[in-house]
Amino acid sequence: MDTTSRLSGVADQFLPAGMAGSIPEKLCEKLARSHYENFPVGSIFLPRQLRKHVCNIYAYCRVCDDLSDETGDPQLSLELLHWWREELHACYEGKTNHPVFVALKPTIDMFDLPMEPFDDLISAFIKDQSTNRYETFEQLLDYCRQSANPVGRLFLGLMGYRDQARLTLSDYTCTALQLINFWQDVAVDYEKGRIYIPQEDLRRFGYTEIELKNRITNPAFAQLMRFELNRTREFFENGAVLGRLVEGPGAADVDLFGRCGLALLNSIEHSGFSVLTRRISLSKGRKLMIALGWALRRIITG
Repeated sequence: MDTTSRLSGVADQFLPAGMAGSIPEKLCEKLARSHYENFPVGSIFLPRQLRKHVCNIYAYCRVCDDLSDETGDPQLSLELLHWWREELHACYEGKTNHPVFVALKPTIDMFDLPMEPFDDLISAFIKDQSTNRYETFEQLLDYCRQSANPVGRLFLGLMGYRDQARLTLSDYTCTALQLINFWQDVAVDYEKGRIYIPQEDLRRFGYTEIELKNRITNPAFAQLMRFELNRTREFFENGAVLGRLVEGPGAADVDLFGRCGLALLNSIEHSGFSVLTRRISLSKGRKLMIALGWALRRIITG
């Protein structure tokens, strides 16, 4: 068996149960809806003709994530991620092998999506195999530029927006969503050997890695989390205007990214920053209420 066939076989182990060999579009929809809870994947406001393209992009992201995190072997993950990059480049050359790329290629062609955001995502996951601590917040933001911002840029590409002003606003929101994911998963990430809280912040608030290991929530941890949540909120506020600068299919989802993110920030704070003992997230009902509230405001304001 050649290397490509071997790695493809390994990657198939991370597909949803019973989905190997499925119709590519159906596989992508399944992959997308089983992940990216902080992004409203194809909300009730998104037209069906655009929803499948969103799912194709998120499915690609999900495979990247799984190849990075689910093998339990950094060296194997590196092999798989480099193979996935080769598959991406082949896709842009008109050759599609993996079913995710079979579904994604028409999306890329229809909306003329650049390869760079897809490639940046792979770079972020490759970095995860060797980097498990970040000394400064700026270093963490640099990681977010590759791990989260490309998703928003690709989404805007589906809507026909490519100007730098909107891309920058999208980056603020996507960075904030990635940061929230870090604060949700502090304990989970530590079990994987990773700490995304900047080391300079741990020292600043006097919270130690030993305390983190033992999942101790004390006043120092609460102050640390409040600090991280407050500057995450600033990123949401900086990107909030984007919702008023997009129109047509997908406009609601752009606005809901930020609204759901802010609601999640509030939920973490109201929990007393109890992220070390449970994963705090928004229920489907809460997300629906946020979406319906958005729709009502749009009706009232015209």
